[in-house]
Amino acid sequence: MKRISVVFLSLLLAINTNAQSKDAIQIRAVMNEQVAAWNAGDMDRYMNTYWRNDSLMFIGKEIEVGWDYVLKNYKRAYPDTASMGKLDFEIINVKKLSTIYYSVVGKWHLKRSAGDQRGAFTLLFMKVKNKWIIIQDHSS
Repeated sequence: MKRISVVFLSLLLAINTNAQSKDAIQIRAVMNEQVAAWNAGDMDRYMNTYWRNDSLMFIGKEIEVGWDYVLKNYKRAYPDTASMGKLDFEIINVKKLSTIYYSVVGKWHLKRSAGDQRGAFTLLFMKVKNKWIIIQDHSS
């Protein structure tokens, strides 16, 4: 009986690990899409990775709420491809919080002719209609 329980528990843990890995891979794909869109100078495509909702929250120097507001501020801060530069991420941690929430911690870097910028971020992802989207972004 004990052996069966150990085997069952091992199988259950393996299934759970695979599910986490699949979600983490999908979340990393969203992050890769962000980099590709940013580096193509396509701010609208970049914003497609965010929750298109009035409750989207971006925390930087100020706290911004709402998808339209966040997009407007991004476009004001980065009006052209030269100011956008080239983006890359270093993902430190992708952590499952529940079946529909993950947090991602990492570093961002913009390489620009006007001077490089860098910082750190914490993202909160939520699974909506089988798609991972960012619902909260705290970038410094």
